[in-house]
Amino acid sequence: QVQLVESGGGLVHAGGSLRLSCAVSGISLDSVRIAWYRQAPGKQREGISCSSSSDDSTFYAHSVKGRFTISGDKAKNTVYLQMNNVKAEDTAVYFCATRQSCNVPPKQWGQGTQVAVSS
Repeated sequence: QVQLVESGGGLVHAGGSLRLSCAVSGISLDSVRIAWYRQAPGKQREGISCSSSSDDSTFYAHSVKGRFTISGDKAKNTVYLQMNNVKAEDTAVYFCATRQSCNVPPKQWGQGTQVAVSS
């Protein structure tokens, strides 16, 4: 059974940094791609990253491009979302999900981790 557990959320000042983790179990990162999403209060869930199935390149939403970076540690079977220069509008619940490419819907979801940015 595939499970994803996010962690690392919390309160951060605008302009600061935070690193979220997505620990994956039940499947190796060699066999799955991970996408990140977020949902701000009163808004629809927004996809912020996904990976291409052709060359494993990562796409970022315009709202986070240049500030957020995805990385992975296969030894820990964990994917990270490094958030730099955060803004108040980054306040949301962040989710990771299995998603084999940017052209298919996500499959399994984590429970989410809350990020609050104070201005």
